[in-house]
Amino acid sequence: MSSYDVAVIGSGPGGYVAAIRCAQLGMKTAIIEKYNTLGGTCLNVGCIPSKALLDSSHHYEEALHHFEEHGIEIPGDIKLNFQKMIERKGAVVEQTTKGIDFLMGKNKIEVYHGMGSFKDATHIEIASDDKNETIEAKYSIIATGSKPSTLPFIKIDKERIITSTEALSLTEIPKHLIVIGGGVIGLELGQVYRRLGAEVSVVEYMDRIIPTMDGSQSKELMKVMKKQGVKFYLSHKVSAVERNGKEVVVTAKNAKDETVTFEGDYCLVSVGRRPYTDGLKLERAGVKANERGQVEVNDHLQTNISNIYAIGDVIRGAMLAHKAEEEGVLVAEILAGQKPHINYNLIPGVVYTWPEVASVGKTEEQLKEEGVSYKMGQFPMRALGRSRASGDTDGFVKILSDANTDEILGVHMVGARVADLITEAVTAMEFRASAEDLARMSHAHPTYAEAVKEAALDATDKRSIHS
Repeated sequence: MSSYDVAVIGSGPGGYVAAIRCAQLGMKTAIIEKYNTLGGTCLNVGCIPSKALLDSSHHYEEALHHFEEHGIEIPGDIKLNFQKMIERKGAVVEQTTKGIDFLMGKNKIEVYHGMGSFKDATHIEIASDDKNETIEAKYSIIATGSKPSTLPFIKIDKERIITSTEALSLTEIPKHLIVIGGGVIGLELGQVYRRLGAEVSVVEYMDRIIPTMDGSQSKELMKVMKKQGVKFYLSHKVSAVERNGKEVVVTAKNAKDETVTFEGDYCLVSVGRRPYTDGLKLERAGVKANERGQVEVNDHLQTNISNIYAIGDVIRGAMLAHKAEEEGVLVAEILAGQKPHINYNLIPGVVYTWPEVASVGKTEEQLKEEGVSYKMGQFPMRALGRSRASGDTDGFVKILSDANTDEILGVHMVGARVADLITEAVTAMEFRASAEDLARMSHAHPTYAEAVKEAALDATDKRSIHS
């Protein structure tokens, strides 16, 4: 029987990063993955393939609608090769997952492919197609991630009634895609297929889209996506989803308690994700999970069994790849006797639509609810020379700072490349910068980042220069 210092179950961003950091710190490490490729949901059927399709569809939309204004004329009709687009997405995924294989070899991490389950607190059984084996581990890290959620009355057939997994590998462009859920996944994939010519209807239970982000971001993104042709139906409670051949009918109640129906050829169910612990046999190790299926952990991400830890989507908190990565590093360093720390308030959230949406820290709604006195500074992207040059004038940067100390409490952005820009805000807030600190920093001209400086100036005595 092979023995290890650490065994990591699951090879998504949390799992493989945890394994690498454990190996870097001198621990003999194994990683167990039930699928044939490493990388988990994020690399195989999540973050990476969805961004590949978002970028490809964005290029198509630019060629179709915006090249001419830049003086680029393409003779004849612009044609879409959807199969090639899907193949490119597959190639990006393959290249990325092979990169994880390389990293495992580089760091001398033993890789096991098969279904891992606890035999007891220190032994893990691995069942694959051709053999069953057991390994011993002094410590184990559960990093099994999450799966798409559904509603009790919806039967996902993976053909016409689909989740994000199937939406990434369709063989045709929907005529009418009905999206249940106005969160990150539904909006990103909805925008992909709207760009490619589908009619897209987003049916959302709440009274706004991306409801966990700042309200101003919800309004701005919906305004822009409406201009792009996406239809929104807010405050609609879905009660039934039925398939009849190639047609899907979604029934819902609107805010007036009226029954409405939506007819389309595909329905994307994107109502969130659930922790995935199926087959782990946690009970054999004595590990507790709560009523939501989350593995229970303390502040050190340690379960009730002292040598077993859990990270990422399978525990409490936002289901974000970068949050899982930070937790993987934290556990590895705790096992090595170090004292790492994660500030969960400073884990940024991003929606990769175009314009992008990015946020870190407290929203205005949260500050009001908590009774915190704050100042607000905001700057529109349309006032930037860089935005006008690229044609990306939608959006804004908003900075919220403490009314007494001027410490930055939250930063919320909509615009071109704000997924990258939000890191400036994270860095500033990690060092507890004030709005005036950001306002006094030199920002290159012309850049999108100037909007951060201008919003900080606006938060500092309303002295923005360019608005």
